[in-house]
Amino acid sequence: MAGGKEPIEVRFRLFDGTDIGPTKYDPSTTVSSLKEFILARWPQDKDIAPKTVNDLKLINAGRILENNRTLAESRVPVGEVPGGVITMHVVVRPPQADKNSGIADNFSPLFITFS
Repeated sequence: MAGGKEPIEVRFRLFDGTDIGPTKYDPSTTVSSLKEFILARWPQDKDIAPKTVNDLKLINAGRILENNRTLAESRVPVGEVPGGVITMHVVVRPPQADKNSGIADNFSPLFITFS
């Protein structure tokens, strides 16, 4: 397919280093749709599990991706290998024990190293 309409292959790296995918997506797929895919395929054996797409953040090349953006808009072509798989990191919001704790928007800390 010409003109940047080729499918984009993405894998999702979870907090413990396991992966969901890789799977090919149309460049017009929204980040919100990617999160729905992750929710549907979340491993059942994980202690931490998201309940909604709002419990997930996707990170690509150090940038948090916005739900309303498409995969094509969220790509960072610098450093990508043509035809290669893009790895996006998944951060999960921890369960909230007390809504009045004042830390409702915090996400679990995660150290990501790039080599």
